[in-house]
Amino acid sequence: MFDQAELRRPSPALTYEQMLEAVRYEGAYPDTARAADAIHQVLAGLGRRLTGDERVDLAARLPAEAALTLTAQIPASDTLTGWGFVKDLAARTGTSQAVARWDTGAVLSVVARLAGPDLLARILQSLPGGYALLFGQAELTAGAGRR
Repeated sequence: MFDQAELRRPSPALTYEQMLEAVRYEGAYPDTARAADAIHQVLAGLGRRLTGDERVDLAARLPAEAALTLTAQIPASDTLTGWGFVKDLAARTGTSQAVARWDTGAVLSVVARLAGPDLLARILQSLPGGYALLFGQAELTAGAGRR
């Protein structure tokens, strides 16, 4: 018998192996093992921050392995800015903030492509300020361009 949730899940644009290779390329990592570690750490962190339909819709666009990492996390009750996300990731992984920022950018730039512009806009609206740059997007503010 088929699981109805599985029938409704659209096929992701990339396989997990293709996602690994894309992150390896973006992060200039020496191998896919390092890329896999970055994917796991960053998506776990994002899973602690993302809730609601945006979380569900993003999980549906990720390869199953990546979606499981994202959705296995219990969303945190506190809020973190984009820079707070990077500092939290550095503390959790025992790396420097520079390495955590690099890993975040490598993974989330690939996630942004998988999400597409409409879902990415919804994700960024649901998160505090500072996340757009982590996804490789311009950070637009309400007062931008006004004099």
